[in-house]
Amino acid sequence: MAFTASDVVPLTQARATLSELVEQVKGGAEKIITKNGESYVAIIDSRRLDYYHKLERERIHLLLIDDADRGLDDIAAGKVKDAQSTLSRLKRHRAAKAQP
Repeated sequence: MAFTASDVVPLTQARATLSELVEQVKGGAEKIITKNGESYVAIIDSRRLDYYHKLERERIHLLLIDDADRGLDDIAAGKVKDAQSTLSRLKRHRAAKAQP
């Protein structure tokens, strides 16, 4: 979504016109509130925020599926290590580093 100059509002103006800004947001706009000339917060419709959160959860799920797929590829290619022996090796390595 493209922002226009009217979508960027200084915090002092937002305080004075909050009801009007909220109505514009309910109508589909998104507002960027600035403080000291820099982007500070945004006002968006709560349904849109829920949608954004849903998209983020779906993205995380897709990343997990991709990681699992790579893990399965590693198993199929024989790139595996026994967990018990790996942990034992790490403990020995740490113990050796701890000795003066």
